[in-house]
Amino acid sequence: MTEYLVHNKVRLALHLLESGGETQPLLILHALGLRAPAGIEAPLDAWRGPVYALDFTGHGESTIPKGGGYTAEVLMGDADAALGAIGPATVLGYGLGAYVALLLCGARPRDVMGAILCDGPGLTGGGPAPGSPFLPAVNPNAVVPPDPWALAELARDIRPEDYATNFLRQATQFSELEHPVTVCAGSRPPWLEAVACEPGVKCGSLSEALDEYGQA
Repeated sequence: MTEYLVHNKVRLALHLLESGGETQPLLILHALGLRAPAGIEAPLDAWRGPVYALDFTGHGESTIPKGGGYTAEVLMGDADAALGAIGPATVLGYGLGAYVALLLCGARPRDVMGAILCDGPGLTGGGPAPGSPFLPAVNPNAVVPPDPWALAELARDIRPEDYATNFLRQATQFSELEHPVTVCAGSRPPWLEAVACEPGVKCGSLSEALDEYGQA
């Protein structure tokens, strides 16, 4: 079942993959260039609450805006709109979605019942500092997702280590959880390595993270 949310001028597709009511929802945020999964597999099938998945702006069934303008903060707004629709939830992010999940956890520490950060495309972004000037070559007539502007801009989105850890510290300060963020990613770009070294962050497997937050 798919619900369409309005975020500014964008229509976001929020998919209900599994219903359930024993614990809070699980919200899946996909990686760069991908979309919400069509279903769930192990270990996600052990989650005892509803499972939702969001298509970010420019991906899947969500709106493709004209002219680009993508940042991780724009996608955090997408995820915040989904959170507003489903209520407090555990957020599972892959790649780019992992970075967005961290930002959302810091911005909404009382509503994110654990952020799980996993591997996937877009995890590194554009590195910790601006590089040389870059003008992407994008087909302006593309109408099929993912939006090529999203791929070009989000792949170079800057991820300063201190920026990421500021969101993490806000999450650890205001969350009611002992470990509001769990790092499951094997790849550790500088921003994620900095986050993993902070107090209040747990490193482990996806199964362990789901089990811990499912008991919250």
